[in-house]
Order: sequence, then structure tokens, then C-alpha cells
Amino acid sequence: MQKFTDETVKGLTKETMTGFEAYLNSNLPKAESFHPHYETAISEMLLAGGKRFRPVLLLAVVRAHNSLLLDYAYAAAYAIELLHTYSLIHDDLPAMDDADLRRGHETLHIKYDEVTAILVGDALNTHAFEVLSESAFSDEIRVKLIRSLAKNGGLSGMVLGQAIDCHFENKPLSIEQIRILHINKTAKLIAASLEMGAIISGQQELAKELYDFGIKLGLLFQVQDDILDLTQSSEEAGKTTQNDGDKNSFVNLLGLEGTVQEADKLAEELKVQLNSFDKPLYNELSPILLKYLSRHK
Repeated sequence: MQKFTDETVKGLTKETMTGFEAYLNSNLPKAESFHPHYETAISEMLLAGGKRFRPVLLLAVVRAHNSLLLDYAYAAAYAIELLHTYSLIHDDLPAMDDADLRRGHETLHIKYDEVTAILVGDALNTHAFEVLSESAFSDEIRVKLIRSLAKNGGLSGMVLGQAIDCHFENKPLSIEQIRILHINKTAKLIAASLEMGAIISGQQELAKELYDFGIKLGLLFQVQDDILDLTQSSEEAGKTTQNDGDKNSFVNLLGLEGTVQEADKLAEELKVQLNSFDKPLYNELSPILLKYLSRHK
């Protein structure tokens, strides 16, 4: 098995992510009007930072297999970040998780009001598809990208997962049902990020393999989040933690020790699959995934 190092992480991703942040800052949503804070609120959670995990996965695949398209791929990565940020804003609403902290900042319904948070989420959701529709790809590629993001972020993906999560609060699910919940709520958008990178770089055969890898990666991501929700403070996590008491989390069903074992199992399976990728893809993905495969430890 090839070795991951922190030095490799810095070397491979810093330039790409600096470029993405510059792109994001240059293309913040604009909506000039006499509203006192709408335009400011639209950009607020985008500028608050976050891990940018989904954009960097897409960019890593493009960089591995068609680096000449990297500058064009920033638009697709930005669209994913727009959709993901909308989901966080809505997830934090009083009707859902009722959280007051996200990305180290006050949530929008706390800083402004619930109406602002709902409408900003709506705006970022739809703007993601406007950005994709105007991206510098062929019509065929644009349609494939829009389809992937909509299918995995919408009614039979992330939104379905959120619906199951909210409806079955205080109603215990089986471990298999919890996996289905989180495959939809978390994993599918991560899988779409990898799939969209393959679509952009012309790797149609690789798209399915990367999508399946992304489902497992997204499931690990959620298992780890459940662990961190229990073991980290809100200040450490940058978001409201210890807020899953009534939720169908892995920790609530398996206990902390059982959930750590589940995370270890998924991480080992992902390492094996990662090592089966071609060298350019391995070289791009392994530095990014290093810290995520073991972040629950």
C-alpha cells in the first residue's frame, strides 16, 4: 500500500484550492435591490469557508485526467458548493436541526431571521443550476452535469435523505435503514462530485466506479460526523454538536465503540479501492482523502 504524507497533501491541493477560492470570491451571487441584507446573506455562508470537500473531489478527478480543463471545472465545483451550502442552511433551520452555529458562524436564521435563511437556501439551490447552465462545456456535458447534480441533490437523493431523517426522528430505524438514510442525505452528493469530475474529464467508464466509491466515502463521512458530534465541542467542530440525541445516528444505534469499528471497516475498504485506481487518479485523491479516512480517530 502506498504511503500518504501531510507533505503530499500540501503539495497537490494547495494550488488547486487557491484557484477555486479565487473563483468563488469572483463569482459570488449578486442580487442588487433595496433589501437591507438579502445580497449580503446570500454570500455569507459561502464566504464562511467550510471543508470544500465536494469541490476538491471534482477538481482532483479533472486534474488527474484532463488538467487542461481545470479552469473550466471551477464552475462545476462552485455549483456543487452552492447546492451543498443551501442544504446546510436549511438543515440548520428550527424545523429541522435548529442549530445556531455553522462553519464557525451564526446560522442565518439566528443572525437575521427564518425567512431570510429559507430564501437564501432557495436562491443558492437554483443558482447552482444557473451556474452549470452557463459553464464553458458542450451542451451534452452541461446536461450530464445538471442531471447528476439534480438527481443526487434532489428528490431521490439528498432531499429524500433529509425527509427520512426528519420524519423518523424519535422513531428508531434498523442499521440498514440508517445506511439508506445517510446514503441519500450525505453520500450521494459526494458521489456526484466524483462522477461530475469524470464527466468533465471525458472518463465515462470511470464515472460509475467513482460514483460507487463516493457512496462508500460519503457513508464513512457520515459515520465520522456522528462520532465527532458526540466527541467534539461546537467550537472544535465549527457547528452545533451533541444535537443528535433524537436522531437516527450510527452512534445512537451502535454505540460509540461500535460506530468507530464501522468507520474503521469502511476506511480500510476505501484504502484498498483507492490503491486500485490508476496512478494519476491515486496521486490526486490520496492526499485529499488521507485526513478524512482517519478523522474519527
